[in-house]
Amino acid sequence: MIKMEKKNDNIQNKEKKSFSKKLQNYIKNLLDFSSYDTKTMVYIIIFIFLFGFSIYLLYYIYFVDQTFLYVLVVEWFVNPIIRLGIWGIFLFLLIMAIQGLLVPIPSELVLLSAGMIWGFWIGGIMGIIGSMAAGLLCYYVAYKGGRPLAEKFVGESALNMADNFIEKYGTGAIVLARLLPFVAFDPISYISGILKYPIKKYTIATFIGSIPRAFFYAFLGAALISHKPGEPINLSEIPFEKIEAQAALFNNILLLILGILALMFIAYYLFSLYWQKKNIGKKLEK
Repeated sequence: MIKMEKKNDNIQNKEKKSFSKKLQNYIKNLLDFSSYDTKTMVYIIIFIFLFGFSIYLLYYIYFVDQTFLYVLVVEWFVNPIIRLGIWGIFLFLLIMAIQGLLVPIPSELVLLSAGMIWGFWIGGIMGIIGSMAAGLLCYYVAYKGGRPLAEKFVGESALNMADNFIEKYGTGAIVLARLLPFVAFDPISYISGILKYPIKKYTIATFIGSIPRAFFYAFLGAALISHKPGEPINLSEIPFEKIEAQAALFNNILLLILGILALMFIAYYLFSLYWQKKNIGKKLEK
């Protein structure tokens, strides 16, 4: 009996040491960038900085000032674009393009803002153009420096599974992901770039999927304003309770998108483990 207990203790200790060793190796691998050239390192540093900054902004939005995101969008995005007139279109496209690099300002909220600025029809058209700009920029950044960083965090096996999936269902999967309004737009762009999916197919799929998505959010944005599209929003004339309600809509959309994104990553991770075990089993059978 005593021998059995000692044996069990030894097995548990070995498992703990094995897990500890794996964790140490994982952390060591994350911090080892010696195998990458300077150009790749620059992209990796940009990724890490943007991720850290995005986490801080999320904390600020949900725990410090819950109206921050709504006020930011209205004062620094919606109103300046309206006041610039025709030139505001270029500012919209610029912001739409770079927002993909910042997690707390997802494209879905920018598309919603397009409805607040131009109304349903023009807002939807501008949303499509902006989505293409954002999708191509995120794709390019991920294409150039995303895979080395992704390999460090999720492992080569998980990426190989994604490669296998996108070879079979690539275009259809991208179109479907773009069509579903609460599936985050930007991660799909990054994943496509990391996996180096053909740019022509990616562009066509993104365009097709962006049409209903852009008009859906333009409709929501147009419903938020009580005046004609094209007029600046004066927050001082809006009751604070209404500002809080509209800010809650922004925050809830963001939370829903991030929640679905988290579930997608968990499902992806679990399926990658299953896929890895399945492949190992096939190799052993051979």
